Amino acid sequence: MVKEITLDMAGSMNLIAKKCFPKETIVIDRFHVQMLASDAVQEQRIKLRWKAIDMENDAISEAKKLKQKFYPYTFSNGDTRKQLLARSRFLLFKSSTKWTKLQSQRAEILFKEYPTIQETYQLAQKLSYIFENNTDKNVARVKLAKWYNDVEASGYKAFNTISKSIYHHYENILNYFNNRSTNASAESFNAKTKDFRRQFRGVRDIPFFLFRLCKLYA
Repeated sequence: MVKEITLDMAGSMNLIAKKCFPKETIVIDRFHVQMLASDAVQEQRIKLRWKAIDMENDAISEAKKLKQKFYPYTFSNGDTRKQLLARSRFLLFKSSTKWTKLQSQRAEILFKEYPTIQETYQLAQKLSYIFENNTDKNVARVKLAKWYNDVEASGYKAFNTISKSIYHHYENILNYFNNRSTNASAESFNAKTKDFRRQFRGVRDIPFFLFRLCKLYA
């Protein structure tokens, strides 16, 4: 009776779905795919942040040797280089249309100073755009292939890893465009369950825990 199942890219879940529901259509949840792209952007930001921290520490050591007071360089928005990279975390998760005025100002400085972050951010946003603005599976197939080519041309290792994951789950990812199904509700319930369990610092009586869970969330 089950016609469609949404899940992540975990191999174990895929095997369970195929064994329990052999006639279903498997849909890889779009948000898991987009999260991989966002993680790749954050990886680039973190790598550059560590370099900025090392540069600042070296500058502080040099200033001490010369018996001078160290003053870090600050950008027009008041951020130091280290702060700029740390405070840019959340804006890189969002579309530029959802940035606040302060985030837009910070992003402009960030992309000017670190063009590699801008390139990875744009790749992640292009992927999100494909999911958000296409309803035809065949059109999405072509656009996803073009995005795949852009990733290969960029040469970023993290994005190449993502593109390989997408390649291995290509058809299941494209199945999203059949009905635009996601497992957001399941993820939300999973988060509620974890929070409920955390409130009691673990579970001793499993049957009673499940009974309470059913009463509260059924």
